[in-house]
Amino acid sequence: MHLSPTKFSAAALLGLALLGGCGEKFLDLKPTDTITTDSFYQTESDAVQAVTACYAQLNRGGQYNYALWGIGEIMSDNSFTGGGGGGDGAEEIQLDFFNIPSSNPMTTRLWNGSYVGIGSCNLVLQKVPGIANMDATLRKRCLGEAQFLRAKYYFDLVRAYGDVPIITVPPATPADSRIPRNPATQVYDQIILDLTAAIDNLPGTYSGTDLGRATKWAATGLLAKVYLTQDNKPLAAQRAREVITGSGKSLWADYGDNFKVANENGKESLFEVQYVNGLNEYTFDGLGFAGNEFFAPRGQGLVPQGGYGFNIPELEFVQGYETGDKRKAVTIWSPGDAYPAGSSQPAQPTLLPGSPNGYNCKKWFVGKVNTNVWDSPLNFPVLRFSEMYLILAEAVGPTQEGLNAINLVRTRAGLPNLTVATPNFTDAVIKERRYELAFEDDRWFDLKRTGKLTTLPALLAKGVKPFNDKLPIPQSERDANPALTQNTGY
Repeated sequence: MHLSPTKFSAAALLGLALLGGCGEKFLDLKPTDTITTDSFYQTESDAVQAVTACYAQLNRGGQYNYALWGIGEIMSDNSFTGGGGGGDGAEEIQLDFFNIPSSNPMTTRLWNGSYVGIGSCNLVLQKVPGIANMDATLRKRCLGEAQFLRAKYYFDLVRAYGDVPIITVPPATPADSRIPRNPATQVYDQIILDLTAAIDNLPGTYSGTDLGRATKWAATGLLAKVYLTQDNKPLAAQRAREVITGSGKSLWADYGDNFKVANENGKESLFEVQYVNGLNEYTFDGLGFAGNEFFAPRGQGLVPQGGYGFNIPELEFVQGYETGDKRKAVTIWSPGDAYPAGSSQPAQPTLLPGSPNGYNCKKWFVGKVNTNVWDSPLNFPVLRFSEMYLILAEAVGPTQEGLNAINLVRTRAGLPNLTVATPNFTDAVIKERRYELAFEDDRWFDLKRTGKLTTLPALLAKGVKPFNDKLPIPQSERDANPALTQNTGY
């Protein structure tokens, strides 16, 4: 899987970026390649199409369809590269062993995709207020969606790279985008400003073809996560409580119901990336999710091309499941597990290339949904309701409120309650996050914010160093923007 990243320069922020949709619910497939900012933004329909374009980067290679599974999981202690061995997945091997050049395709694509998404949001926030004869409620919603998504893209950037340039209006010229990095504290201030505004602008629910768009509860939940990342526990708890008490969301009785196509945008979903199959193949930038093929057991014939076997669960991760944890069977393939076709997961490394211990990531498996490859319809959760309980528990500690919150998650998983006597309660919550949110691209960020990234023996053995708490600034962007400094160590 040696792949070259799509190349964008800083000047790409000037583009309208209306060439893609967001998902099966509010997908817009009409060609827009001849539209300019002068001829567009005239009607309510234009505004909605422009906002839909703001979602487009989420399901592409710069986010959940490639970059984040390498950064969020393979750079952590949850998984390793897998694949066919040798140079297969060279960019993931670089992340796995913390030997990351500034040209790494995954880290480059995260930067590029996030800024292209930000550019789309900036156009909406600049142009939509000036559309005449537009319903006021719809205008607020469009602005709120753009504010939420801009905050989301900046949250990924600041957590991954630290200081990054803040661009909140479309640059008038390419030179206007060649600006230096802003301090991370200022980036977080902008994120909080955007999310606070989005909460006021967004509706609490959608219906029909608008299902999957950002709600006020998605914005509130993301704000809780931002505050937790900043170690502002009182405000993290406040925002998590608001979602828990006000959103009307609840847990599925079965953990596995979160990861079924039939339950997309369901009762536990706060926000998820929309995917639809049957329109593209062999691309990280289509409308289907590639993980069905890339993570499936290699060569076992369960998916259109037999499975590539990347993103392999680490043995320590597998052994860390508590006895009786129902999430294990949903999350990973274990030796002897029955396959839909009647065979079973092999244990011998010779029969399961890339996985010496016989495990694979199962959470995103949907099987042979059609003949297209890299093309699953299963949505990817960005925020689930269960995470609000875990944010609350971490924020308030081993109080009765905190214990009640984490135990709701543990009860669903088939595990006994924690008590006030539980030692190292914060560590217990972080472990619960690890298994509740496994392979949802969160683990590296959790290890960073809790200071554990450079203390784990398994990662030290792979060469992690203190500066690996940030990714390298892409060299292609530094070539386009000489004002960008490089992170220490790269």
